[in-house]
Amino acid sequence: MLFDDAYHFREDRFALGEEANSGRYYASIPVSNGLVDYEEHYELTAEQYRTFSLNPCAAVDFVEACRRHDHDELLMQKPGMNRGTPI
Repeated sequence: MLFDDAYHFREDRFALGEEANSGRYYASIPVSNGLVDYEEHYELTAEQYRTFSLNPCAAVDFVEACRRHDHDELLMQKPGMNRGTPI
């Protein structure tokens, strides 16, 4: 997968973008497992992507729910056994 971040929201620690091979939209959050820092990517609908890119404040609740693992069914790559915790 080739993740192409279009928007970065440093204060709230998330990004929005489009996966280049599939065209699917995502929100990503940084995580760390103690060995490596990486990003988890959560699939968004086209409508969510448009809404969040125009109004990042609207994305904060969704992103916080991702940090709590409330939207794990939307993960574009399933985590391994040593899953990171949100940074």
